[in-house]
Amino acid sequence: MRIGLRHIRYFIAVAEELHFRRAAVRLNIAQPALSRAIQHLERELQVSLFERSNRATLLTEAGRVFLDGCRGVLTATELAVENARQADQGQIGSLRIGCTDFAIGGCLPDLLKTFQQEFPGITLKPHHGVTTEQLHRLEDGTLDVGFVTGPVNLPDIASVSVQQEHLLCIVYEGHPLAHRSSIRLEELAAERFVHGPAKDWEYFYYHFLPLCRRAGFMPDIVQEAYNSAAILGLVASRMGVTVLAESTCRTPPPGLVSIPFEDVMERLETIAIWKKSSCSGAMNRFVEFLALQQGFAAGSQASSGKA
Repeated sequence: MRIGLRHIRYFIAVAEELHFRRAAVRLNIAQPALSRAIQHLERELQVSLFERSNRATLLTEAGRVFLDGCRGVLTATELAVENARQADQGQIGSLRIGCTDFAIGGCLPDLLKTFQQEFPGITLKPHHGVTTEQLHRLEDGTLDVGFVTGPVNLPDIASVSVQQEHLLCIVYEGHPLAHRSSIRLEELAAERFVHGPAKDWEYFYYHFLPLCRRAGFMPDIVQEAYNSAAILGLVASRMGVTVLAESTCRTPPPGLVSIPFEDVMERLETIAIWKKSSCSGAMNRFVEFLALQQGFAAGSQASSGKA
């Protein structure tokens, strides 16, 4: 069926004016061209849309039904056009966002809340996952932005730092170190550890294992759990001790004690990552937002340093 939006607009104008000449003036086209367009429309539909006489032009019953549908089509088309423009400008859309335990326990909730307030038309869809999983999902296109443990040095991945935090030792209440206000990492050499599986937590181990080697030992990992909450649960069960980012244990659960290190100055970095080829409006807005937030954070740190 050869019917376009032009025919629908022409029909609506004639139906509302009930006069071909006035409708032609309204549309700024010649009346014969308008008449031919309506005749073409009726041939395609195989119905009469108007009752024509020398005295009046009236809608048929088929014309009245068709008019209701045409108005809906025009409204839906105009809405689709406006939505497309807003999506291109980054005013509406959706983003699939990945996050590690350290990200969701740290700065990410405030970041997402602030972004949602500034861009309420963009739907955020968070998904929990370790760094390696998020990298796979970015590659296969099922994730837009990941909040992961950095650094990530891949040629097609862009990143921005969003959080840097200290490591803490977590022990159960009653542990010989539980009363200490601080410890040295080397004091954990003989301890049994609870941690995440090496294949899933490899980006964390890039930071943690070199620190242990520098302290003169390799951790004896006797229990593994996929996420921080499960790791803390195993520590509370006296299965061992652990070392985690402070975002996960600033306020330890009952039965646990967090102890800062005297000799570990390195910080664990959380970064936002995305594919350089990503170019949606919503994605651009989010990247601009992250860059601006990083600027604020840097400014605050600089001000604090001067004080």
